[in-house]
Amino acid sequence: MYNVKTGLEQFIKSPPEWIKNSSLGLVCNPASTDRQFNHARELINQRFPGQLKALYSPQHGFFAEKQDNMIESSDMFDPVLNIPVFSLYGKTRKPDNKMLDLVDILIIDLQDAGTRVYTFIYTMSYCLEAAKELNKKVIILDRPNPVNGIRVEGNCLCRSLKSFVGRYPIPMRHGLTIGELARLFNDYYEIGCNLHVVPMSCWKRSMYFYDTGLPWIPPSPNLPVPVSSMVYPGQVIWEGTNISEARGTTQPFEVFGAPFIDTREIIEYLETNTKNKQEITPGIILRPVIFEPTSNKWSGQSCRGFQIHIIDPDKYQPYLTSLRLLQAVINLYKEEFKWKNPPYEYEYEKLPIDLIIGNKKIRQALEAGENINNIEASWQDELDKYRKMIHKFYLYN
Repeated sequence: MYNVKTGLEQFIKSPPEWIKNSSLGLVCNPASTDRQFNHARELINQRFPGQLKALYSPQHGFFAEKQDNMIESSDMFDPVLNIPVFSLYGKTRKPDNKMLDLVDILIIDLQDAGTRVYTFIYTMSYCLEAAKELNKKVIILDRPNPVNGIRVEGNCLCRSLKSFVGRYPIPMRHGLTIGELARLFNDYYEIGCNLHVVPMSCWKRSMYFYDTGLPWIPPSPNLPVPVSSMVYPGQVIWEGTNISEARGTTQPFEVFGAPFIDTREIIEYLETNTKNKQEITPGIILRPVIFEPTSNKWSGQSCRGFQIHIIDPDKYQPYLTSLRLLQAVINLYKEEFKWKNPPYEYEYEKLPIDLIIGNKKIRQALEAGENINNIEASWQDELDKYRKMIHKFYLYN
């Protein structure tokens, strides 16, 4: 176990000299704490009395209380500091002039999930764009990638499917910290704002979140534990279907299913359609379960499905595994299975599954029953180029 210190802790300990006498804003939510659970807004207010003028909240709200997509939060006043909290998931997703007029420097302290479709990184990107336009400086307080900084997985987003769950052509599992992503967006994709990243200390690229020694505070309601983030790069695809990703239960994303699924049929399909039995579900055990969501899809109905138990995280490929499972469901339950219809994250025409996967040809290949290994091979060239490109943005060797 390592004693990783976040960018927040490093910032409070040794802030840059040029921050003195500047008006500060902070993008944060409940996961923006130090290891003693002290919140960033209180730490910054104590360190720089009177300088913190405004707060900003991402999707799910300032208290991370809002469920699911397109459930907006409103502006409010912080009950602790009595300063305004502007919602960046309400009437706008990009801070406007009024929101940033109060500050000289915008500080961002958000826990990312390591997955392309997690919207916090696009809230950050919009903040970088607004800062560039309004001549504000941005400080990113870096935090761990919870699913490590070595492994990348999946296809890169097609630009024709840009949305609030994908603004840049990065793979599903992107392999960067939020500070490194900020550098990538700002430099490689040419946002060009005045950016300063405060790195962590003692973080290593091979770490999963449970290796860091840091407390896990859910950054959003359906990532309650670190394992949730480990399955999320694959299990998020169920959001584009009528299969429950177990929202409305205590184990979202770890569990999935629907009333019409027969778990024995799924296992038999996987075994029949996979030549090498070790390839079926590497690194995990699929345990058959029955669950009943209290809200969201299939609320109040018994769903049959699986819980994913990770036994070897370095062998587990969440995206590929979930695509394999999705293809089994598509082919076994042609009458019952359905793609979710729009809207999804403010896109009103394109299929949610295409936005999530980031390439409609992959959805079509799954429907056609194409071999998963061939589907994976189709994105390897672009993934290899991405791997080589991101090294220049690493903050940690």
